[in-house]
Amino acid sequence: MSTQDRAAAPAVSLSWEDRAIVTLDQRALPREHRPLRMTGVDQVIDAIATLAVRGAPAIGLAGALGVALSAYAHTDGDTLDEAGVRADAERLAAARPTAVNLAWAVGRALTRVGEGADAVLAEGLDMLAEDVAVNTAMVRSAASLVESLTPGRPLRLLTHCNTGRLATAAVGTALGTILELARRGRVADVLVDETRPLLQGARLTAWELGEAGVPYRVCVDSAAAAAMSQGLVDCVLVGADRITANGDTANKIGTYGLAVAAARHGIPFIVVAPESTWDEQLEDGSQIVVEERSPREVVEFAGVPTAPEGAAVFNPAFDVTPGELISAIVTERRVFDGGRSVAAQGPSAGAQVPSGPAGERIAGLLEEFPDHPTPGVVFRDLSRVYAEPGLLADLAAQVAADFGGSFDRVLAVESRGFLLGAALATRAGVPLTLVRKPGKLPGSVHSAAYALEYGEDRLEIRTDALAPGDRVLCVDDVLATGGTLGAAARLAEECGAKVVGLVVLVELTGLGGRASLAPYPLSALCEVPV
Repeated sequence: MSTQDRAAAPAVSLSWEDRAIVTLDQRALPREHRPLRMTGVDQVIDAIATLAVRGAPAIGLAGALGVALSAYAHTDGDTLDEAGVRADAERLAAARPTAVNLAWAVGRALTRVGEGADAVLAEGLDMLAEDVAVNTAMVRSAASLVESLTPGRPLRLLTHCNTGRLATAAVGTALGTILELARRGRVADVLVDETRPLLQGARLTAWELGEAGVPYRVCVDSAAAAAMSQGLVDCVLVGADRITANGDTANKIGTYGLAVAAARHGIPFIVVAPESTWDEQLEDGSQIVVEERSPREVVEFAGVPTAPEGAAVFNPAFDVTPGELISAIVTERRVFDGGRSVAAQGPSAGAQVPSGPAGERIAGLLEEFPDHPTPGVVFRDLSRVYAEPGLLADLAAQVAADFGGSFDRVLAVESRGFLLGAALATRAGVPLTLVRKPGKLPGSVHSAAYALEYGEDRLEIRTDALAPGDRVLCVDDVLATGGTLGAAARLAEECGAKVVGLVVLVELTGLGGRASLAPYPLSALCEVPV
């Protein structure tokens, strides 16, 4: 069986069956597949505290379903004891203080308590379904980002702790990204940190990779930096338990050291975590409460003492990695990069996206032709950009990663917008719609006039080309005055669609195009002053 076949349909790790939460007891893996059935709040709290259920998204989901268990337990006929449920919810949220997903999910389930136990359960089940969709979108975006940062070669990846389907409802976060890259044929080898003291990497991540048929090696935690120094790591992928407003990230102990080593060796360090992991109420990592675990986890192994009796222990479950050491944080809605947030609807309206390596590659291939097509106009020709092998695919991967799962359809403007538009639609797996010059489309059309840098023109779209509510990303080659993209956006809106962003290969700064498009999020891959 191929890696692609094996990884195609990851199982759901958490379910609700006959008023019970059912999952695998992660303490027993990989030697024993021991079902865990929780029918009461105390059982849920114990399972979370003892790591039978672990992983920030998974404990959040277990906590939400725990509120449902409490709601049923506190229901007598048509009467529900809300105070009793709220007291249980408070205990659930406190079971592990560092992971914000737990308090978030418990709080969300609690908002339905006034509607009865069935409503609380429905909210919990909705969260389960959402987690699968969220993780699917997130790992695709993260995988595309990794590909854009490490183009054209098989990847040697390193990951810490366990961030696969066991840590979520399904799919996973950082490990899900690795499996997605494997499906794309990009993974040569994965170094799996053993993740002391409880060995979640050696026990759980290695097991998940083995199940998926992805090559891996278990790595001694203290050897990770040496592996980077020897050129054995192309990218580090980790999850998160809490992310503060400035991007500081709490994750399994040992993550901070990996980030320091990755920065030293110039290796991308990427955090993959859902939006629910962000705690915007905390300004920075110094405000995160870090849980300390039992000393027995360190001074014993399988019940056998490994340290002198009475040895003092420092055993934090997590550490906090400063945002400045993180290359990118990828969620289902955005890519956050050192203070620049590419949100669900693309970059903030009016924000300038730095050109970076992509911009440098484009700029190096641009050709200028003065007085074309009319005197006084300098024409920037992108022919060599399109002719460069692999470049268009790399640019499409970057845009797909930047905008994540925020768009349902690509709208490409005639004619050179068709090239990036087609590549982007293929990369993102969404439909492509064409906006064309007058007289090119059959049937009923919407039409919009616009002014060019050197004249006037019109664009048209079929009236049935977009459905109301479609989330559209508009794509063109060059932004000058903004007339073409503005017309395309108006046509999309006339069809009832929502324009979530505008993308161009090249922005000619100084011509007012960005200002004219201020209502829309705009991303330019290369900026050229004029």
